[in-house]
Amino acid sequence: MEIPYINRELSWLEFNQRVLNEARRQELPLLERLKFLSITSSNLDEFFMVRVGGLEMLRSARKRKPDPAGLSPSKQLLLVRQRVDIMLSEIEECFFEELLPELNDEGIRRVSVDQLTAAQMDHVAKFFTERVMPLLTPVIANYKIRESSALPSLCISLFCEIGKSEGTDARHVLVPVPGNVSRFIWLPDSDESKFILLEDVIANFVGQVFPDEVVNSSGLFRVTRNADISLEEEGAHDLAREMVDVLAERKHSKCVRLDVGPEFPRFLSGKLRNLFGAETNQIYTTRAPFGLGDFIEIATVKGFGNLQAEQWAPMLNRKWSPGENIFKSISENDILLHHPYESFEPVIALVEQSATDPKVLAIKQTLYRTANNSRVISALIRAAENGKQVTVVVELKARFDEARNLERAEELEKAGVQIIYGVKGYKTHCKITLVVRNENKELKRYTHFGTGNYNEVTAGLYTDISYMTSRRKYGYEAAALFNALTGGSKLKGMKNLIVAPFYLRKKFIELIEVETRNAEQGKEASIDIKVNNLQDVSIIKSLYEASYAGVKIRLNVRGICCLQPGLKKISKNIKVMSTVDRYLEHSRILSFYNGGKARVFISSADLMERSFDRRVESMVEIKDSSSKKRVLEILEGSFRDNSHSYELESDGTYALRDFAKGEKRFRAQSYFHGQSVKRAGKIALLKDASFAPHKPKKKMDEAI
Repeated sequence: MEIPYINRELSWLEFNQRVLNEARRQELPLLERLKFLSITSSNLDEFFMVRVGGLEMLRSARKRKPDPAGLSPSKQLLLVRQRVDIMLSEIEECFFEELLPELNDEGIRRVSVDQLTAAQMDHVAKFFTERVMPLLTPVIANYKIRESSALPSLCISLFCEIGKSEGTDARHVLVPVPGNVSRFIWLPDSDESKFILLEDVIANFVGQVFPDEVVNSSGLFRVTRNADISLEEEGAHDLAREMVDVLAERKHSKCVRLDVGPEFPRFLSGKLRNLFGAETNQIYTTRAPFGLGDFIEIATVKGFGNLQAEQWAPMLNRKWSPGENIFKSISENDILLHHPYESFEPVIALVEQSATDPKVLAIKQTLYRTANNSRVISALIRAAENGKQVTVVVELKARFDEARNLERAEELEKAGVQIIYGVKGYKTHCKITLVVRNENKELKRYTHFGTGNYNEVTAGLYTDISYMTSRRKYGYEAAALFNALTGGSKLKGMKNLIVAPFYLRKKFIELIEVETRNAEQGKEASIDIKVNNLQDVSIIKSLYEASYAGVKIRLNVRGICCLQPGLKKISKNIKVMSTVDRYLEHSRILSFYNGGKARVFISSADLMERSFDRRVESMVEIKDSSSKKRVLEILEGSFRDNSHSYELESDGTYALRDFAKGEKRFRAQSYFHGQSVKRAGKIALLKDASFAPHKPKKKMDEAI
């Protein structure tokens, strides 16, 4: 049966539009708006690499099967390009007509080569000779470039025509802009903060790369390549080796987009298109600098605090302070943390203290994405070196983090950690840490469940939930999951931890059906859900049926939402909102009224087909009364936002939420920050510095 369904790609583009809208909000600080524009651009880059790349592959393979919205791959590509064209025009307008003039007024000014003073030109020339020229590697422009890794995806390059020398024809050469040099060259001798882009410097001095020759013409461009290359796990004897091959293939995969500037020589554009085998509709001419995502460096530059958003320091939870024994704290009370308003330190402390605690026997953890110089990784290595039994499930298939995860896995393995590269056919996306400790001659399990990654950097940028407990049943079920991941054992009798791909979809639909039956019997029934994406057809169908029965449904979906709310009969009881604010909304929270005895869950999973069928995900029921109350408060606060949230209309468009007459403006993220400050009370994030000398133990004193 066909159901009302919004196309996934078009829904995602509407999410990116909401991010772009933040860049155009005049009340936000200037560099905060530039940050949102940078994020919009980076999002679009990844969308082309993954989603457009995947659609191009389907079209090339002559796949005509429509999506649940009834659109074939070719039709989706057409609609996507039409929508992207509109978005790109708005991005340019935002950059040139709104942000750039204000940046200039504040003394942050991009300059071109012809605007440099003599002293600045000397500085730039020296910089090019000493810091850039040695890194340049010209590449002959021929058809082999399509399969060469010399120009990876998103690489900015200069296409040059080198003039005829005696007895030779003109030739064409590509000069890739090195990616290991800052793109922004800050200039001296100015009262203002002026910078010039690295590619503009290379374009000006490129003649030095070709001595005794003449560069007749040149133009900058950027290639985007398909990154939707899957790993063939069946028959793979060495998954790590196979992943290395996939990463290598990604560097020279098919072109899905070519960006050129308006000044790119017209007579070279055809040659460029043929060089990469690009179609005409894959070439985008843009006035804006390529890769506006890089401008996040400008948005976060130091010295301009007055142009940036006020800093909100993460606060400590009253149940634990730095230096305290984390196991004692968890034993006394379950700990629920709302990141980034509350610090990620307790989660890191669980791993760091486990590494050195003589009572800890084993640590088991899933890793999907980690930070550079990760304290979590360092602690796991230290634990293995200290003789702990350490097992880590490292997901090699975490898109765009594959290389980092390979490197991390090798580091851990060298230290003696037992490494599992996920499980065949599935991405391990659940966030679980299990610590086994010897207490009073008994083994006690401590467990952390999260909605976000074990990444201390993104933990300060994304909203997520952490739940830490020593409850016996939770530890038992977490151990059962790790046994299934590492040894292939069966999962049975799981009541608190619901796991995909085994039972998650079934359980979710059962929870919806309970509300549906209650509504049909005239009882109060409601469902409140906060997730990143809603795309799964069976879940959407169940929600429609619940709405038809009279269940009141509120959905807070940050990104993709394929469900159509507000349709007569079928979805009139469903309201969908989406929040885009300074922190990326990332937590997944689910609440079912259940006849007045609410059932509340946190999850690593979004409501997507991939999460139910192709990933190892977990949904954890929160039964501790204090933690449950807190989660419900967080959920309710999220639905109250009328400052940075949008309502999804039945036609698939989004309208900025406004507050009704007499209603006060409510910004959820600001409210949550304020609540974390109140909860922390007098506890500081870091204790005041003091010296604590290491003293010899009493037995040592006696021996002396």
